[in-house]
Amino acid sequence: MAPTRVLIRDEELGSISDDDDSPSGKRSKLDRFPLSRWELAVSLGVFLVFSSGLFCIYITMPAAEFGKLKLPRSISDLRLLKDNLANYVNEYPAQFVLGYCATYIFMQTFMIPGTIFMSLLAGALFGVIKGVVLVVFNATAGATSCFFLSKLIGRPLITWLWPDKLRFFQAEIGKRRDKLLNYMLFLRITPTLPNLFINLASPIVDVPFHVFFLATLVGLIPAAYITVRAGLAIGDLKSVKDLYDFKTLSVLFLIGFISILPTILRRKKIYE
Repeated sequence: MAPTRVLIRDEELGSISDDDDSPSGKRSKLDRFPLSRWELAVSLGVFLVFSSGLFCIYITMPAAEFGKLKLPRSISDLRLLKDNLANYVNEYPAQFVLGYCATYIFMQTFMIPGTIFMSLLAGALFGVIKGVVLVVFNATAGATSCFFLSKLIGRPLITWLWPDKLRFFQAEIGKRRDKLLNYMLFLRITPTLPNLFINLASPIVDVPFHVFFLATLVGLIPAAYITVRAGLAIGDLKSVKDLYDFKTLSVLFLIGFISILPTILRRKKIYE
């Protein structure tokens, strides 16, 4: 296997940590914008292309009797949207799915909060099986788009936002190159690291795309199932926090532990 190239310059992270030691350093860190002009131009260009495509999809969708659609930002918004969309989905299923997918992928690509409400909506409108397929497809597609966008312009941004977390992630990836898929599965299944950070940091620390893609596609299934199934009982859900209670988190960590069990057994065998 080819030697792993050095992905994060020590002087970059070192200067950040030095700045953090003083109040003036902290201010200068916040004042410095991490993207260069061309990187900012590229990111804005990509955003405009995605936005234009999303806008074209929405203006070609059949009009809804209840007025303009809006993204849900709370459980109460979600209940209202679900009731209003029920007839629309039955009349225009293909158009709705296209608009739903475009919105979900757009939000995932550009790190816009609220995809968990979109997952709950999928369960409420399509049921468990169709909902899980729809959510996993969109989440994987959005994460993939975010991966390539970060590969293009993400290094200065993530180094600026999460320098310590990025160092930790790079070290963990370096120690697990031989069983990287198992480790990435563990991260996707469990809430050890935020999915947003994984999407942005993976290309920076040189996680191969096929490993990233497979871990995302498979690792998001348990959480998608939990969220989509909760969407069936949206009327009983009081808060998003109710989705991940102690029992649910325990199950996710158990599944995650199973995913890294081959790595643990292999290391034990080597030491013996």
